[in-house]
Amino acid sequence: MNTFKLTTEQLIEKPQEEVFSYFSDAHNLAEITPPWLHFVVLTPRPIEMEVGTLIDYQLKLRGIPVRWQSEITEWEPPHFFADEQRRGPYRCWIHQHTFVETDGGTLVGDEVEYAVLGGKLINKLLVRPDIEKIFEYRTQKLQELLK
Repeated sequence: MNTFKLTTEQLIEKPQEEVFSYFSDAHNLAEITPPWLHFVVLTPRPIEMEVGTLIDYQLKLRGIPVRWQSEITEWEPPHFFADEQRRGPYRCWIHQHTFVETDGGTLVGDEVEYAVLGGKLINKLLVRPDIEKIFEYRTQKLQELLK
């Protein structure tokens, strides 16, 4: 299976604990996901975040309704957590989140390893551009929300 990687970093001018706390609430994901995805967290509040937590979502990818379930596979507050798709549109989706305190705030890092049906061509033409747009939106939205 061919996998692809997307890596991003963003400095948020807030303390590490505050930034990690924001990301610890899975329902905040809806705030930082582009509206065109019609993203909804289905798992009711409160979601107790720890290794093994399962979170269910629904969204639309290119107009097609999709159910997605992720599992928290690593949980190291306030420095790191990882989630993996258990059910969803990708053959593989592993998302690692890092939070590094700096003099200017918190450096938020994302590394996503993913695989898609159709391999390199489908990734290049359809999937990668969509994922990049989603993370660009997320970067903008986080700057607005966590000023």
